[in-house]
Amino acid sequence: MQKVKLPKQLDPVKSAMKRSDYVGVISSSDMPRLAEAAANVADWVEVEVKFEIDSQGLTYFSGHLATEVQLICQRCNELYAQPIHVSFCFSPVQGMAEDEVSELPEVYEPVEVNDHGEINLVELFEDELILSLPIVALHAEEDCNVRQDEMSYGEIEPANERPNPFAVLKELKRD
Repeated sequence: MQKVKLPKQLDPVKSAMKRSDYVGVISSSDMPRLAEAAANVADWVEVEVKFEIDSQGLTYFSGHLATEVQLICQRCNELYAQPIHVSFCFSPVQGMAEDEVSELPEVYEPVEVNDHGEINLVELFEDELILSLPIVALHAEEDCNVRQDEMSYGEIEPANERPNPFAVLKELKRD
């Protein structure tokens, strides 16, 4: 399959009127924040996006993102591959009040357009990829170099045993 580069900025309303579909790639070199969040990022992010108008007349675009990043395992400090697959569904908004945005159907995530009615696809998709990264990067336990018995750090000393203050009551009950 030929790798077709997607536009960096476009007008979602015009694209929805044309019922545009884009299947292609975005260079990960255009996503510096994603590169900072991961140890390594694959060269390309595969993108599939479809612009449409729903039965209520709302413009929306939905699709999928896929790439692979390498993260540092926080348990063993080794690199491991983490595939990322993201589905999204956005509806463009411009200058809408908070209550108007809340009236959007829950299926659509609002995305702000600029003064020209355009959105920056690269930044939007970069945000989605960053949000899909794990909070704590860890191998699966069976793949990690650090085993379960190596995960403990020191011994827990037993607490000082004090006499139970209710032991006197127990003796009274026997009488």
